[in-house]
Amino acid sequence: MDIEQYDIILVNLDPTKGSEIKKTRPCLVISPNEMNTYLRTVVVAPMTTAEKSYPTRVIINHNNKIGAAAMDQIRTIDKSRVIKSLGKISKDEIEKCKSVIQETYVS
Repeated sequence: MDIEQYDIILVNLDPTKGSEIKKTRPCLVISPNEMNTYLRTVVVAPMTTAEKSYPTRVIINHNNKIGAAAMDQIRTIDKSRVIKSLGKISKDEIEKCKSVIQETYVS
């Protein structure tokens, strides 16, 4: 399966510890295509349906459902955790993700 930046993929995140987002759930691919092609890992932001208005969450409308990509929970996963591809996000959502990542992690 080809995994590309800003794809939504279904991922088994278990086992987890503490406050990490758990379960099998959609995740947004953050890592660039060059990394996704050559490494056995992918950097993702887990998605949640919890309607909490955190500045580190990006609202994503996918498959007639509204969720949020948790940029505060970005993690690296092995590709063996990926179950299937669920689609891509819109250009507007990509721009919002880039903005939140920059605001959160680049000073």
